[in-house]
Amino acid sequence: MALVYFVRHAQASFGSRNYDQLSELGRQQARWLGEWFAAHDVRFRRVLAGTLVRQQDTAREILAATGADADAIETHAGLDEYQGEAIWAAHTSGGDPIAAQRADYKAYWRTFRDAMEAWSEDRLTGVPESWGDFGARVRDALQTATRDTAREDALLVVSSGGAIGRAIADIVGSPSKVAIEFNLQFRNTGFCELISGGGAMRMLSFNAIPHLMRPDRRKAITFA
Repeated sequence: MALVYFVRHAQASFGSRNYDQLSELGRQQARWLGEWFAAHDVRFRRVLAGTLVRQQDTAREILAATGADADAIETHAGLDEYQGEAIWAAHTSGGDPIAAQRADYKAYWRTFRDAMEAWSEDRLTGVPESWGDFGARVRDALQTATRDTAREDALLVVSSGGAIGRAIADIVGSPSKVAIEFNLQFRNTGFCELISGGGAMRMLSFNAIPHLMRPDRRKAITFA
């Protein structure tokens, strides 16, 4: 059975007008994860990432730290994150999400959770895609990642917290509210291990950060 390391991108630029760029800490998080893979002799047969800059750069930093070809990345748009700012704005009737993030971080996330629940229940209009379409494209991306794989293959798939949360909830048969909770708990460069074989996918681990679990790196554990 193939083993999929389903990784959330490293820290991006929350509160910035361009969230889709890694911070310097984010690049370091990704390099540490690559070093952890190298130390455990994990060699990837295939690497997939979404089209977003933060996803692509996370994959490159990981591969560079393992000594592998940092450009050997297949791109699949199904791994892209949902458009969170559009969902928040639709829920708040056109509010400015960046201004809200800067004004009150906690209030923003409370409203965002409500917006996600409304989206998952098809109660929002004017959003770029439906909850159902979002789940379908993430499933398609994972099927692409695991196609033509063999026993003992290791695969690296780099995506985002919402896509990972949705995929894991579907795999374990949980409702949309659980997918949202998984999303909001996921740490930067945290990963799930998924076992793929026999036409099925099973979860082996969730939101692991072994590369950050040491005293001098605890402050490097981030969520956005």
